[in-house]
Order: sequence, then C-alpha cells, then structure tokens
Amino acid sequence: MTKRRVVVTGLGIVSPVGIGVSQAWRNLVGGKSGITRIAGFDPTAFAWEFDATQFIPAKDARRMDRFIHFGLAAGIEAFKDSGLAVTEQNAERIGVCIGSGIGGLPMIEDTHNDYLAAGPRKISPFFIPGTIINMISGNLSILYGLKGPNLAIVTACTTGTHSIGESARTIEYGDADVMVCGGSEAAISPLAIGGFSAARALSTRNDDPATASRPWDKNRDGFVMGEGAGVMVLEEYEHAKARGARIYAELAGYGTSADAYHMTAPSTDGPKRSMLNALRNAGMNPDQVQYVNAHGTSTPMGDKNETDAIKLAFGDHAGKLVVNSTKSMTGHLLGGAGGIESLFCALAVYHQVSPPTINIFEQDPECDLDYCANTARDMKIDAALNNNFGFGGTNGSLVFRKI
Repeated sequence: MTKRRVVVTGLGIVSPVGIGVSQAWRNLVGGKSGITRIAGFDPTAFAWEFDATQFIPAKDARRMDRFIHFGLAAGIEAFKDSGLAVTEQNAERIGVCIGSGIGGLPMIEDTHNDYLAAGPRKISPFFIPGTIINMISGNLSILYGLKGPNLAIVTACTTGTHSIGESARTIEYGDADVMVCGGSEAAISPLAIGGFSAARALSTRNDDPATASRPWDKNRDGFVMGEGAGVMVLEEYEHAKARGARIYAELAGYGTSADAYHMTAPSTDGPKRSMLNALRNAGMNPDQVQYVNAHGTSTPMGDKNETDAIKLAFGDHAGKLVVNSTKSMTGHLLGGAGGIESLFCALAVYHQVSPPTINIFEQDPECDLDYCANTARDMKIDAALNNNFGFGGTNGSLVFRKI
C-alpha cells in the first residue's frame, strides 16, 4: 500500500519555560531557563504558575494527578490550535495517544500516606482512575468525543516520541485520519527525587538551579527533573489540506530501536540505528538534515554517547549539523520530554530557527559538534531530527520536514 503522508496541524504545551505555545517558544528562543529550586517537594514550585481549573472543572481536577492535568491542558490547546471540528461522521477517524513514563506517583505517595494514617477508608474511589497512565487519553477522548484509537505508550524517557511516532504509523496505515499525541509527566515527588538521586543521575548544583542543566559542558554533572506536557495533532496530509489547516511541518520519518545492552547505561549502536531508521522511513539521506534536537540530558556519559552516535549516523555530515538540547532550559521531563521536544523541533522547522543550548560555559572537548551554544540561530532548516532515549535501552527518533 502507498504510505500516507502525515503533517502537524496543532500544538499544545505546559512546560517550565511557559504555558502555551507562544510563551514557551518565545522564552525558549530567548534562552530563558525555567529551572528553579524545589520547595518541600511541592510540585507547584513550577517556573510558571499552572492553574488546572483553567482547563478542567475544579471538581474533576481534584480527582486527577497533575500529570493528567498537564496532558489534558496541552491536549486541549493542541486540539483548539488545529481548528478541528468533531462530527458524527469523523469521530471514529480521530484518535488519542498520550503517554507518561511514570504517571501518578505523587498521588500514589499521598494516598499511601493517608492509608497509613487512617486506614483503607481514606482511599478515594477516584484513586485508580486518577493515577493510571492511560487516563490522559481516556479523558481527552471523552471530552471531545473522539472514537478512534485510544492508546497510551510507556517507554520511560522515550514515551512522548514513541507516542507521536506510533500515532503517525496509525495514520500512515489508514487506521485514523487524525491523532492527538504526545507525553506528560509530573513526577517531582520525594520518592522520584530520592530514586534518581540514589542512581546518581541528578545534578547536585543546587546553589544555582538555572545553570544546573549543562548539556555538553565540561562540568555537567547530571540532569534536572522537569514537569509538563507536549501534545501535537497529527493529520493525514490530504485531509489537512482539504480543510485548509495550518501545517507546521511534515512528520516524514519515525525510527525506533533497542540497545539490548544495559538497563540504564547507554550505547552508541542503538541510538545510531534509531536515527538511521527514521531517515530510512522518511526516504532521506543524512546530508538532507540541518538540525537535531538531541536528547542531551546533561549527564556525563549520556551526552558523550549521543555525540558519538550522531557521528556514526551522520558520518562526515555530523560536523555540519546544528545540534541543541532544549533540556538546558526545561530540564528533563522524562516521559514528557519527547512531547515538548518534538513540538520544539516542529516549531524550529516552521520558524526556521534553532533554539540555543544554554549553560555551555566550557564545551567538553570530547563533545565536539555545533551545539548552538547560548544564542538562538536563524538558519535554513529543510529537515530536523528529534532524539529521545530511555531506561531499558529504548530509543526513538522523528524526522520533521518543511512543507
């Protein structure tokens, strides 16, 4: 069968650099960090104030963990941005796939504390639907009456990218005409911080949070956890064109792979194959890509590994790429990372500009690509590639193309 083309027609975001696409993109291109200190593990210690009741009735919001709040808010913005109207005729052709890497951990912790203090009667009947990962997709489907595929993917820090890629495949193969897809995370809680700290994955630069995330800097010492969600509306090209939709970019390629190597330590082989698989799916050569939004977590091992993997995938062309890590400003949103970073990748193509990688004070000599250090850059971007990699050795790459 002929592969159907897939385009991006709607975007929505809740992130440390802003709530809403215009605010987030403006601050990102301006190099503004959204990273601040955690205050007593209260997730509302967010760089931008978030009020769930602007998107969800207060009664419903109280019954949901914050990762659902974020995912619904981003999904609602993306759906409105797309200009889609749901009808009896098209409802079965519109689906949802918004995942999370960890899901409702804060509500799980709080409910367990209530149980220990007062017994099982303190457990809310909304505890399960308020914490399980597929409830962003479920609630959004109910809100808009979307009767197509209703899915949620969980692949650690590759969740958002896989959700978008698999949604594109769903459209390519004719199982839907439109998919609302992405990732969300709100896992800043004592257990999560404790767990990642025990694994020595987090930055300890607590005296200067805004510069703690330093991808490819010689003195990087770990990642910074962030919260939020990124959601995009994907649509079959002819369907979008027929209704006069604004098209941000074409999602031309999707690749995935497994390291089959180690639970947490990276390898260059898996990411390399993920990138090459995405290019092959797009029918493109490496030298047709100008920009890479890298996974770029700010861990000593991970950043060096990704640099080497990009060189293996792109060969001599790697030195001509502009590579950046928006995590330098947002921190690492875990399962939400692929959602917001794919959105940033599509916007980079749409606006023809690479956001900067901030906090590169002294570039690591072993990381020797062009990382768009500290200042955004206007540039020609015919095609861009987004990478995300997760624990368990799972990798995902997406190719966005100008249209």
